[in-house]
Amino acid sequence: MLILAIESSAKPVSVAVYKSPDSTDRYGKLLGHYFQNNGFSHSRTLLALAESLMKNLEMTAADLDLVAVSNGPGSFTGVRIGVSAAKGIAWGLDTPVCGISTLEAMAYQTQESGVIICPVMDARREQVYNSLFEWRDDQLVRLKEDRAISLIDLSKDLQTYDAPCVLVGDGVAVCKEFQGLSFCNTTPELQRFQTAYGVALAAVNSKPVPAVELEPVYLRPSQAERERSSKESN
Repeated sequence: MLILAIESSAKPVSVAVYKSPDSTDRYGKLLGHYFQNNGFSHSRTLLALAESLMKNLEMTAADLDLVAVSNGPGSFTGVRIGVSAAKGIAWGLDTPVCGISTLEAMAYQTQESGVIICPVMDARREQVYNSLFEWRDDQLVRLKEDRAISLIDLSKDLQTYDAPCVLVGDGVAVCKEFQGLSFCNTTPELQRFQTAYGVALAAVNSKPVPAVELEPVYLRPSQAERERSSKESN
C-alpha cells in the first residue's frame, strides 16, 4: 500500500510517500520525505512540496492507495490547510483518507522502549497539547487521550510513572523552561518535530475513511471563538 502523508499542524510542513509493510517486506519503506521549516505559509508550500515529491518519485496521485494527514491538535490554520489538501487530493480519485493525531504521529517517530513518550505542542498560556504513549512488544500503546493540559498538571501526571519520560515535539522548549519538567529527557532535534513520516507510520495501524468524513480535531476553541463567546456572555 502506497501512502501519501501530510503534516502541517505546526510551523514545519512536510510530505512523505511510504510503502507499508506487506508479505514481502515486513518493515515498510520510506520512499521519499520533504521537510521545510522556514516559516513560509503552508498554503504556499504544502501542495508544491507534494507535487515535487511525487514527480521526483515518478508517481502520480493515481498510484496512491491512501492519503494520511495529521488532523490535530495544532495550529488552527495549519490543521485546516492539511485536512483540506488531503480531502482535495483524495476526493477526486475516490481514495480513502486517514486522520492521524499529531501527537500519536510524533510518538511513532520515537521508537524507544522502556520510556514514557510524551509528545508536547505549545498551546500557549502555559499549556501544551499532550498525550502519553509507550512501546510494548513492538506495539505503540496509548496511555492518555489527546488533551490540552497545564505544565503544572503535566508535571504531576508524569511523576506518577516509574519509567523515564522523553519529551518530543515543538513544545519541548516550553517544557524545558518550566522547572517542574526538568526531570524529563528529550529527543534529538531531528526526531523532535512533527513530520509526515510519523503520520505515515501511524496510518498503517489506523482505519481509513471516505474523504467526506475527514474532519479537524482542535481540542479547544480558537482564539476568535473564545473572544466571540466572551463578548456574548458580557
